[in-house]
Amino acid sequence: LNWKYQGPQGMFFLADDKGYFKAEGIEVQLDQGNGSGGVPALIANGTYDVGFGDMNALIELAAKKPNEAPIAVYDMYNQPPFTIAVKADSAIKSPKDLEGKTIGGPTNDGALKLFPAFCKIAKVDCTKIKLTNMQPNLRENMLMQGQVDGVFGYVNTIRFSAKLAKIDEKNIRFIKYGDYGMDLYSNVIIVPKKMVKERPEVVRGFLRALNKGMLDAIKDPDAAVAAVAKREPLINVKIERERFDATFADEMNHPEIKKIGLGNVDEARLKKSIDIMVDALALPRVPTVSEVWDPSFLPPASELPKKLF
Repeated sequence: LNWKYQGPQGMFFLADDKGYFKAEGIEVQLDQGNGSGGVPALIANGTYDVGFGDMNALIELAAKKPNEAPIAVYDMYNQPPFTIAVKADSAIKSPKDLEGKTIGGPTNDGALKLFPAFCKIAKVDCTKIKLTNMQPNLRENMLMQGQVDGVFGYVNTIRFSAKLAKIDEKNIRFIKYGDYGMDLYSNVIIVPKKMVKERPEVVRGFLRALNKGMLDAIKDPDAAVAAVAKREPLINVKIERERFDATFADEMNHPEIKKIGLGNVDEARLKKSIDIMVDALALPRVPTVSEVWDPSFLPPASELPKKLF
């Protein structure tokens, strides 16, 4: 998975609990992750068969190592969640104000990995900014204690982790990448190209089962969060339900899903995001859309969610 067990992952666990994977002849082990940005490499090196990670990290890998790169087959986060959080009373009001400051984040955080691209698009001198790494559970407290000037992350990850740490979200302000021209897709289901070629029925069955879990999660969010709590009893169910709602509203509810359904992508938009990544990171080549995205394993369009609320 992309991160620690949290409310927005409920569709995976619902699909498992209801036997949807089993019905497809698939046994799954759902492991916690350490950041969306690190997932594509874990699929590429064979550590995992399927991953839930960042499309942009996948694009970068495909540009650098096209023969090794896996491929995305189901899109979940269709709006960019990447952000730099600062204290609400901070003098940092715009990206340019980050120069001369210290910004931290977990090593595999998606926003941290995209920071060079953000710097170029927002016209910020990255060399004037000190970057530091931290454990995920220390992020929000280090920000509030002034040990760093800002932190990288996903908006709702930071917002609700702060709540769990008894930090009033009014004390945090967000500089969102999407507000500065980075209209990117984010978390997708990623599989090895070898599996696509040799075991296409597994890919198709996995997505069919997950999509059923997604439909169930939309219908009954409380059941989705309860499925997470079954694996991680120490979660705060109330806050994880709030995180679930916020993630669906902010990261998964792009207007395009009314036409193409959740799970699919607008290929013209994806092509633009590839171009953004290649230009901003000075990648060695431009991957084609078909190198990073294969919609052929999706359930029929009529079965993809068109409405989340």
